Amino acid sequence: MSEQVDDAGRAEVVVNRDGRILIPAQVRRDLGLAAGSTLLLSVEDGRVVMESRAQLVARMRREIAAEWQGDPQDSAADELLAERRAEAATEDTSS
Repeated sequence: MSEQVDDAGRAEVVVNRDGRILIPAQVRRDLGLAAGSTLLLSVEDGRVVMESRAQLVARMRREIAAEWQGDPQDSAADELLAERRAEAATEDTSS
């Protein structure tokens, strides 16, 4: 089996009868994978995605940050406190 990796970092691999694939040495080196490394596998849009836990956490943080609509300095606790203070002020003026 050829372990040639193209300029885009792609390599053709074959699934053996046990369902195993060999990650080419160059790809393992590029990713810093060693024997015993743990990867998480998921299927996204029909693609198999392999990533380390650190990569998963970093990706999730990026996705959450991209969706965040508020001021990055605000926290959920600050927002809740502001809402409660506004409610309390409304109750004080209506009494």
